[in-house]
Amino acid sequence: MAEYKTGEQKKKFYRSSDWEALRQLALDRDNHECQQCKREGKVHVDSIKVEGERKSVELNVHHRYEIEYYPQFALVMDNLETVCLNCHNKLHGRVFGEQKKKRWDDELW
Repeated sequence: MAEYKTGEQKKKFYRSSDWEALRQLALDRDNHECQQCKREGKVHVDSIKVEGERKSVELNVHHRYEIEYYPQFALVMDNLETVCLNCHNKLHGRVFGEQKKKRWDDELW
């Protein structure tokens, strides 16, 4: 079984034709919509390719069980979910620009 511990191993996997094919199937299955946003009653769909321009990345196909720790699920469709970049970052604990809420909301004396 393949390992995906290093950055190089992960890059090789994410550039493989097996992953690209399965990724496309997951996007199609999820109707090119963020499944997390959908659960929250929101809609976030994929961007549309404009001729002559680079398509903006709006969606990722997320491994529920990360390939680094669960390589046996790397190419299992039931382990995949389409999510937008914002939700994907939240799932991995990468939240940028959010400020902590103040503990007290009243005036300072």
